[in-house]
Amino acid sequence: MTCSRNILLGVVLAVNMEACNNAMPSDLTNAAAGIASQKTEAAISCVGNSGARSAKGAGEGRVNAGAGPISANGAAFGPTRLNTFRPEHIPAGMVWIPGGEFSMGNADPVGTPDGGHERMNDARPVHRVYIDGFLMDATEVTNNEFAAFVKATGYVTVAEQKPTRTEFPDAKEENLVTGSIVFTPPPGAVPLDNLLRWWSYVERADWRHPTGPESSITGKGNYPVVQIAWVDAEAYAKWAGKRLPTEAEWEFAARGGKAGELYTWGDELTPGGRWMANTFQGRFPGLDDAEDGFAGIAPVAQYPPNAFGLYDMAGNVWEWCSDWYRSDYYSQLSTKGVSVDPAGPETPYDAAAPGEMKKVQRGGSFLCTDQYCTRYMVGTRGKGEWRSAANHIGFRCVRHP
Repeated sequence: MTCSRNILLGVVLAVNMEACNNAMPSDLTNAAAGIASQKTEAAISCVGNSGARSAKGAGEGRVNAGAGPISANGAAFGPTRLNTFRPEHIPAGMVWIPGGEFSMGNADPVGTPDGGHERMNDARPVHRVYIDGFLMDATEVTNNEFAAFVKATGYVTVAEQKPTRTEFPDAKEENLVTGSIVFTPPPGAVPLDNLLRWWSYVERADWRHPTGPESSITGKGNYPVVQIAWVDAEAYAKWAGKRLPTEAEWEFAARGGKAGELYTWGDELTPGGRWMANTFQGRFPGLDDAEDGFAGIAPVAQYPPNAFGLYDMAGNVWEWCSDWYRSDYYSQLSTKGVSVDPAGPETPYDAAAPGEMKKVQRGGSFLCTDQYCTRYMVGTRGKGEWRSAANHIGFRCVRHP
């Protein structure tokens, strides 16, 4: 399946049917629900990860691997070696990432404290990578910054464009509407076996109206822009004289010069009882109790930066990378010794959805929790169809000095 546009168009079919009378045959209802499920899974990184909440304090802890190699759950992490060059001028709002050699990937988190119950097989084997130094935005691109781009260029995002008959030849005309994917928490507890319980395609949801036409970004100029498809992020980056980071650059930057740690800040989720990122606390998906200070998305730079000075490299919103996503890509790289500046595979491949054109996403979002998805853990990977957006997906940019 290679649907372009916002690939949750199928959700409109399911929502429309719920609003109709109950005379529709059950086989047609099930067919529409199947379309919605397929398209949702293509757009959302965390899928199908049900199970019991992980036990606090279970499993073995890890140590800082910066001084030497360790082994965690069978994955070897060698030391990170940083380059020494530093440019004379660093642009405002950007951070110098020195580059160097590091171990890329993630150990199986199951059994580690707060590790959840998804094994993240696509993040292994851990392998050695070298990258050159680069400049990176200190924060995710904000609403104010994206608004300046739109004002200067007249750019129209994918979510603001009406899907065409060419793209969806079998869709009814009334379902060819602008819109995007929105997190819609249920009123009570639900089984975690079907993400359509908390994701919906909402008509006229876009970057100016992140959760639907009645929502607004007024007064939220310093929040990360969301409802951004990969092609939208790439267009902004080119206008800004920058580019999207490769997956290897993103992970090197997130690790902050350290090696083998669970998070961008260390091995404890809440060191000293302090929340270090905007994630989900409470009962997923219906109740975010905002123990970390925010229910839902947060303004940028509300938590401590990592060792390189980068904010929100875990949680808040997913961030697009330039690479195509392949679930088997690390297996390919691991046979080559030290990979130098890997730019990703030539073609995408997701074993769970072989026909989808997916790009890599990194960092997790405000919806990540060990009850369902722990992809805020550094070294883990996300993915999304490249012309799809949601209200927990944003980006940041990089450039060479």
